[in-house]
Parts: sequence; C-alpha cells; structure tokens
Amino acid sequence: MNGVESHVQSKVQSRPRSRSKSRIQSRPIALGEMISFAYDTFMTNKVRFALTALGMVIGTASLILVVTIGMTGRQYVLGQIQAIGSNEIWAEYEGAQHISNSSLDPLTVEDVQAVQELVPGVVAASPVVTMGERIPIGNGDEKDVQILGVYPEYQRVRNLKVLSGRFFDREDSQAHNKVAVITEKMAREVYGSPQAAVGKIVKLTGLPFTIIGTFKESVETFGESEVTDNAMAIPYTVSRYFLETPNVKLIYFSMDDAAMVPSATAQIKRVLQSRHRAESVYEVQNLAALLTTADRIATGLTWGLLLISMVTLVVSGIGIMNIMLATVTSRIREIGIRKAIGATNREIRFQFLAEAVLISLIGGFAGIVIGLAIPYSVRFLTEYRIPISGWSAIIAIVVSSVVGVIFGTLPATRAAQLDPVESLRYE
Repeated sequence: MNGVESHVQSKVQSRPRSRSKSRIQSRPIALGEMISFAYDTFMTNKVRFALTALGMVIGTASLILVVTIGMTGRQYVLGQIQAIGSNEIWAEYEGAQHISNSSLDPLTVEDVQAVQELVPGVVAASPVVTMGERIPIGNGDEKDVQILGVYPEYQRVRNLKVLSGRFFDREDSQAHNKVAVITEKMAREVYGSPQAAVGKIVKLTGLPFTIIGTFKESVETFGESEVTDNAMAIPYTVSRYFLETPNVKLIYFSMDDAAMVPSATAQIKRVLQSRHRAESVYEVQNLAALLTTADRIATGLTWGLLLISMVTLVVSGIGIMNIMLATVTSRIREIGIRKAIGATNREIRFQFLAEAVLISLIGGFAGIVIGLAIPYSVRFLTEYRIPISGWSAIIAIVVSSVVGVIFGTLPATRAAQLDPVESLRYE
C-alpha cells in the first residue's frame, strides 16, 4: 500500500460513519484537502514529477526570454533609427517630370530661408553641397576627399558626434573662416587619431584650411549617406568660393517635435514646389515610414518567437498528460477506495486535475524565476539596460495554468470514469 492510499484510509477512519442505509456517503472534500492529496502524490514520486515539471520550466523560461529578446531587439532597432534623427526631414531635387529637355531647377539656399519662414516648428536647417577634391596629406601622397559645404546647424540636424575639437559655429561661417572638420576614420587613417588631427592644415585648391575637430555619425550608415569615410565638412559660405552657382544637393530640416514631422513634410514639399516650376519634382522624406516598418518587423519577429516557445509548452503539456495517465493507472485501487467511501466523479476529476495544475505551476514558477534572472543578471553585469516586461511573467503563469488544465483534463476524466467495483479488485 503506497503513501497516498494510507493517506486516504486515514482520512476515511477519521470521518464519522454515515447512518444512510441506501449507500455510504462522505462529506464533500474541501479544496485544501484536494491540494493536500496532490502534494502527497507529488512527494511520493519526486523524481518523476520533477522531470515532468522540467518541461514547463524550459517552456515558461523560454517564453519570458523570447519576449525579452523581442523587446530588446525592437528597442535597439528603433534606437538606431532614432539616433539618425527622429525629427529629421530632408529634401532633394529629383528632376523634371515628363520633360526630357527641361533645364535643371535644383534647390537653393533661398529655399532654406523660405521653409524656415513659412513652416512652423522648423528649429534648424542646413543645405548640403558636395565636391570631390584630391588633397595632399604629406610625404608627397594625396587623398580623395568628399567636401561638404554646410551650415553650422548641420551638426544638430544630422545628430553628429564631435569626438575631438569642435564643430565650426555661426561666427566661423559669417567670417568665412577657412576651417574644417573631418570624419573619425579619415583622422585615424591620415593622422593616427582624432586628437592628433586637430590643428593640422590641409589645402583645398591651394587654400589652407585648419582642422578644428573630428566627427562621426551617431549610427553607422555604411556609406549610404552623404557622409563618406573620407569626408570633410566646411562652412557653406566658404564652399561658395569653389562653386559657380548657389545650387545645393539637398536640404536637411529639424523639427521642434517629432509629432510635427508628418505634417511638416507635406508643408515643406508644398513650399518648395511653389517656388519652382510645376514640372520639377522634389522628394521630401522623413524617418517615420522607416520607424513604422522597423516596429512592424520587430513585432512580427517577437510573435514568431512566441509561437516557437508555445511549441515547447505544448510538448511539456503532453509530458504532463502522459505522466498523469500513468499515475491514474498506478492509483486505480486508491480511486476505488475513494469512490467506495462516497467520493463523487467531480471530486475525483478535480483531484487529478489539481495534481496536473500543481506540476504545471511548479514548473511555471521555476521557469519565471530563471527567465527573469537572466535579463536581470545582464543588467547587473553590464551597462546595457535590457527591457523586462512584468506582463511576460503574468502571461507565463496564465499559460502554465491553462496548459495544466488542458492536458490534465483527459487523465482526470479517465480517473473519474473508473468503475469503483472493478477498481477495488485491481491489483
């Protein structure tokens, strides 16, 4: 006789005998007593039930980690895009529509002033002109460099990071000072380090320019922007020395609030179109569409990973159902005794269902502890703050309970449907 049957018989002996002549009855079993039965069963077969709960541990831990990974990836991607400038709008001249022999109608610095006057919320703007130049770098060597003629506000609208020295300011621009800032990669390649580049003199078409600082983009664009590895930014007023016309390649605008970007984009396009010929085409863009796309991709990836973790939970649920079916078979005599003293089918069903849910919840709680401990340990050991959602733990508990109920129903129903007479004869 196992420990559970002894527990049942001790419960029977402690109850008063019923005087009913039709059948033997017992008082309804309380919830606490059913949980006590489930706990006794668990303790009787510790290793078997612990291995069964291990599946739930892995499933719930993976569910929490999947949510954490999805949130971390989403935060990283959106952070990278926003680092370029979530308030940023840029405009470019695309050409003439349906007219092949039309003369060029590019953007000008006057367009910058017009947009700043007519579009509310524009806090900074900068035109960009580009030139290619081959400059001497010492020892008789020369280097191809991309020259950018920009306003001092270019640093703000492009969210550039100054690594050494400084970016040229409005005074440099108004005084037509021959100063320049170069990229970090160019500074390291030519001068050894960003700090060593500050103060050096470079010549553009014979004019000496003093390097006053080095910079880099906040996010690596892999050469997809106007800032190349070997780029040098100089004041726009000075770049006019090398240009025949005041035309600009593109214009950057920075809005006071990111919420204003969609409406301002349309307004800027209307202003530019009104200042040029009707057939001229101007592309005005922002990062809102890219942010939306990235958010959808990250959300879809998270849901995909969640489905994978759900498969793990289903597999662990099947393990629970398997072990509970084996438990029902090994406890047929106990079930017969329970029914003989008046236990109802509902009570038998609830008892075995409680055991299945108990296994599921034990594994679920252990999985939650592991699933939350890993991100917290990363946050403790590194400076990176991994986002942790409390909802993932709540969802994990709910899912663990549902798995226990769903996969424990069949064994519980089979136990409840056993014939008490045949059960008592079972050896």
